[in-house]
Amino acid sequence: MEDLVVKSKVKEYVKRKDIRVAGDFFEALNKVVQWKLDKAIERATANGRKTVRGFDL
Repeated sequence: MEDLVVKSKVKEYVKRKDIRVAGDFFEALNKVVQWKLDKAIERATANGRKTVRGFDL
């Protein structure tokens, strides 16, 4: 599975909240992002569109 999130940006964001990121976090986050994208693509396709829109999420 390819990485869909920028790890450095996520780490920066989480660090600003005074929290650390575990090693397994990015694999899980990547799976969630991929799942959400797949669902959005399915919704757009089901509605006859070739463009994924914000409301597809």
